[in-house]
Amino acid sequence: MIVIPAIDLIDGRPVRLAEGDYSRKTQYGISALDAAKRFEDGGLTHLHLVDLDGAAGRGNNLAVLDELASKTALKIDFGGGIRSLESMRSALDAGAWKVNVGSAAVKHKDEVLQWNKKYPDRIILSSDARDGEVKVSGWAEGTGLSLIPFLSDYLSDGIGTAVVTDISKDGMLRGPSFELYEKIINTLPSLCLIASGGVSSISDLERLSALGLHGAIVGKAYYEGFVTIEEMRELECLQNA
Repeated sequence: MIVIPAIDLIDGRPVRLAEGDYSRKTQYGISALDAAKRFEDGGLTHLHLVDLDGAAGRGNNLAVLDELASKTALKIDFGGGIRSLESMRSALDAGAWKVNVGSAAVKHKDEVLQWNKKYPDRIILSSDARDGEVKVSGWAEGTGLSLIPFLSDYLSDGIGTAVVTDISKDGMLRGPSFELYEKIINTLPSLCLIASGGVSSISDLERLSALGLHGAIVGKAYYEGFVTIEEMRELECLQNA
């Protein structure tokens, strides 16, 4: 299992939200580049970069993506505001390794499948859910879609990697949705599943790894001192030994 540190951006600065609520924002006294360099220097290889301004439709943080991609060797998956082929191309041109597609995957499936044909294996399905329902537009809009059938349809159509966030867990430091992830893995064993939201300790990561996840994203737990870079790297090394 890959351990993937996260940087969420508002106005170019790292923040964390609680349950996706923009009014419940915590800012951290570190630049995105400094945070990324710490991850790289600590031996981590991936980064989950989220443009919350882009997700909310109020600008973008592509300049930060470009800076991190040009000044580190991290494999950056970038999300937030990827709603057109042009925006996907802009993110890739700015240095994204892969892009996370959320709202567009719900509203414009045929287009997203065309993007996948043009840029194969560069799309990660970003699936955010509350009570089993897929949410979009910065987690503010319901869709009426059930999560697992939504993932299954895209898997059948050739997009086999998904970040799944249980919104109720995100930023709360109360543990991930283990039962949800186990259910997804049991139902869709060929899906490369990445967990996001709720990690509060290294034991949470160990338990996710034991379930067979492809990756796990760590955000607030790192910034608030519950998990260290050394612990994240050590967990990866032990798994690969």
